[in-house]
Amino acid sequence: MYSIFTALFIQPTLNLLVWLYDTLPGHDVGIAIIVLTILIKLVLYPLTMKQLKQQRALQTLQPKIDEIRTRLKDKKDEQARELMALYAKEKVNPGAACLPLLIQLPVFIGLYRALAFGLSSKSFDLLYSFVPNPQQLNPHFLGVIDLAQPSYVLAVLAAGVQFIQARQLLKTTSPAALKPPPEVAGNKAAEDESMAAMMNKQLAYTMPIVTIIIGIKLPGGLTLYWFVMSALTVLQQAWYLKRLPPKMEPQL
Repeated sequence: MYSIFTALFIQPTLNLLVWLYDTLPGHDVGIAIIVLTILIKLVLYPLTMKQLKQQRALQTLQPKIDEIRTRLKDKKDEQARELMALYAKEKVNPGAACLPLLIQLPVFIGLYRALAFGLSSKSFDLLYSFVPNPQQLNPHFLGVIDLAQPSYVLAVLAAGVQFIQARQLLKTTSPAALKPPPEVAGNKAAEDESMAAMMNKQLAYTMPIVTIIIGIKLPGGLTLYWFVMSALTVLQQAWYLKRLPPKMEPQL
């Protein structure tokens, strides 16, 4: 059944994928997915930069945030007011860090459905009139990996790059940013800030494991997209963090 989601996400993604498959030399669906991923990354570039700045600012503010949450743990309303005042003062929006992920989710689902449709000759009724009908897409990437089937290799690669992505931010966090600020350094509640750092480190190890578990059940085309998107994010983070020394807070 044709739906709004199909019209907004599945059909455009399928058409762009098929157009790239028809246009690029070699007619390789894997190359088409890589180019499609790069195009999506370019569209999301401004949002990703905003996400990196927000993550950086939140890392710097974490000791103050933890102190407020611990000191006012039994006064939720007052806690919320102080946190909002802190965010407003430092021009930080915690929700902005999740925006690129929320935008990518329908794109990811659209790509999943587009691959499911695109690797079946029954799906080409969704093509726009100006997109040539290839009749059938060869699912093999470089003639080796069947992207219509789960790929353990791509799942492991995606997990590895995601681990690098998480460690990249952790390693570049200034030790000073993990210590309580002067105005709260004498407060015992500030000691709880170490818990947040420990949780971030745990996520850096657990998320790649989750990626493997999920990735080995998805079509290889999706894990290829996941791998390329994560690799591009690593490069973008490296470029951003190279321009911003760890001890500095970004000016938003």
